[in-house]
Amino acid sequence: MNKKLIYTMMLGLGSLALTSCGDASEELTSVLLGRDFAPVGLEAKSATENSITLEWTKSHDDVTYTIEIFQDDSLTFEGSPSYTLTDIEYAKVKVTGLIYDTKYSARVMTIDNSDASRNSKWSNVFFRTSAQQIFNSISESDVADRSVTLTWPAGEAATAVRVYSDEVLVKEQTVSADEVAAGKVVVDGLTPETAYTVRLYNGEKQRGSKSFTTIADLNGATLVHEGDDLGELIANAEDGQVFALYGGTHIIADAEEEGKASAAKVYKSIIIKGIYPTNVPVVKGRFEIYDGASLEINQVIIDGVDNSTTDQAFNFKTAGVTYPLLSVQNSEVRNFGKGVYYLNVAATVNKLEFNKCLIHDIICDGGDMFDCRKGRIDELNFLDCTIYNSCAARDFIRMDDASSLGGTPTITVDQCTIDGCANTSGKRLLYVRYVGNVIVWKNNLVTNTAAVWSNQSKTGVPEFSNNAYFNCAKLNVLDGAEGGKTNLFVDETGKAVDDPNFKDAKNGDFTIGNEDVSKLKVGASRWY
Repeated sequence: MNKKLIYTMMLGLGSLALTSCGDASEELTSVLLGRDFAPVGLEAKSATENSITLEWTKSHDDVTYTIEIFQDDSLTFEGSPSYTLTDIEYAKVKVTGLIYDTKYSARVMTIDNSDASRNSKWSNVFFRTSAQQIFNSISESDVADRSVTLTWPAGEAATAVRVYSDEVLVKEQTVSADEVAAGKVVVDGLTPETAYTVRLYNGEKQRGSKSFTTIADLNGATLVHEGDDLGELIANAEDGQVFALYGGTHIIADAEEEGKASAAKVYKSIIIKGIYPTNVPVVKGRFEIYDGASLEINQVIIDGVDNSTTDQAFNFKTAGVTYPLLSVQNSEVRNFGKGVYYLNVAATVNKLEFNKCLIHDIICDGGDMFDCRKGRIDELNFLDCTIYNSCAARDFIRMDDASSLGGTPTITVDQCTIDGCANTSGKRLLYVRYVGNVIVWKNNLVTNTAAVWSNQSKTGVPEFSNNAYFNCAKLNVLDGAEGGKTNLFVDETGKAVDDPNFKDAKNGDFTIGNEDVSKLKVGASRWY
């Protein structure tokens, strides 16, 4: 006779009841469950402004599913569902017709087509639809120093814009009926040269988001257009004058040879800055600094490619004076023949700083990369910079002994990516001989150099911290004493790492592809 084994699982009782007739080895012909399983592994995926995909694992074939979705709900499932879907045959469903930037709760039940009493319990999931993006693109002319103009399709409802800086709400501005009709609002009261995100809301639902950076402070600035004589403007500047440069190419003209670039002569303390971060001006030429003037440069490309000489980008010319500041921020210095700066007069620079800069293709024919001979730099800083393809046969940082001027020079190299510099055997990263120098070298990524640290006994042993090195064999070798091409100290805390796998080092993209190196947070911050 046919024998049947009935296998019953009572969910929630934690026990199994087995009933058999005849030999236990006979064929198993059916399985009866007291109740179907609730959908397993329920997930909400691929949220858009008006849709969500719900997916789970199907239990067996003879079932369908019911879905209920509750709007503005966080797994409470109170009241009536906003959407109900029945007779769903598959375990993956795209639900459309939802409202943007809205939180929802969804629940799914297994429906047993043979016996409704065996329908499962609910499985639950929470999700939020995406915010809308109805803002139009922001053009260069929409961004000012203290305001921004934002547009969207005319007539689309909105009630407010909220302004954030570093994800902190700094301003909320009501959108008027006229602004809705025009699809345009001007947000003012902003701070120059500051990154913001502005979000458009209708009630509490987000309809758009755009990020931008306000331009340079134009209050009292002299506006310089492409074609203006920048060299003459600088030579005739008043103390404290600010030059704001529009995008394009600005040539510091050579007085003797038309079309060639030469040196701007800086006699007064001035500031030169680019107006638009999306259209950085290119200055072709170099700077000679006289009479204790300060020079501050921000958001400018300084290009020596058309120079009529192979001089440095910055050259201090007057002896016996104190230069308060040379500051280069958020800029690029490239294509110079001799070096980046040169202090070859008995003068003092209180502070010389490069911050968030790209510095590359500096040949160093007749000079070292960062070169101080007869003067003193009290505070020399390289912060979050990328320096590459330069000074192949010269020293990297040079500071000769001018200790008769007194003082204690401090050199800080922090968070820099340095690739292929001083890449000749016997060349030094730190050719520092000024008696009493203090050197801080931390958070740097140094790659592809044959240089040593120093063979000079006057070079202070740096304060090393959290540095990484790849293909820098000579830096790790401690040998000899002063007099030979040797290395007098090493970074004992430094990490020798595998190839960082730069994305495109040849073309100046040092994005780190090696996750183990990226996690160290070394080198310029833009690359990890």
